[in-house]
Amino acid sequence: MRQRARSIDDKQRRSEDLLVAAEAVALERGGVRFVTLTPVTERAGLHRTGVRRYYASKEELLLELAERGWQQWSAAITDKVRDSDGLGPREVALVLADTIASLPVFCDLLTHVTLSLEGDVDIERARQYKTRAFAAYDEIVAALDRASSMTVDQIQALLAATLAFAANFWQVSHPTPTLAALYEQVPEWGHVAFDFRPRLQLLLQSTAVGLAETLTAT
Repeated sequence: MRQRARSIDDKQRRSEDLLVAAEAVALERGGVRFVTLTPVTERAGLHRTGVRRYYASKEELLLELAERGWQQWSAAITDKVRDSDGLGPREVALVLADTIASLPVFCDLLTHVTLSLEGDVDIERARQYKTRAFAAYDEIVAALDRASSMTVDQIQALLAATLAFAANFWQVSHPTPTLAALYEQVPEWGHVAFDFRPRLQLLLQSTAVGLAETLTAT
């Protein structure tokens, strides 16, 4: 039993090392799209083929990183509003914007999860991701319901907007090297690469105010 426990602990530690390495590579290289297994395993101190003992594929590794992002976002929101009561729509919007913006790789992953990662793993791994992501989502809704004057329906609608805006705005505001070079050549096109956090704050506050007026309790 002791040997088995050590084996389980070692696997968990190695899995965590790979997650940390994947996140670091994404940040260093300018996005999840540039993550490959070779630099990830090198940073984690593993041979490239060794990753298969912990993750079946790069997609599974990145999906788990997204899963952890959900848990981190939920924890950040819960901590931020722990002592709050009666937060208004604008304040809730800023909580959502600021907490998700503090998780850049998660923002980046939101697009990739929908486009490919969920569909490129087996059904049980997809089920695990969905189960844990929805659990984190429910925790966020519950925390904001306790801390704000918004209804659950309003909070859920604002969360949907947050995820959609964050996924899209992150990609637009972090152009690929090709697009960055193009914007230098044609500066009038470069305005689309706006600052992520201020734009997210603005649009979410506007959305929250609108939801408070149009999605009223029945």
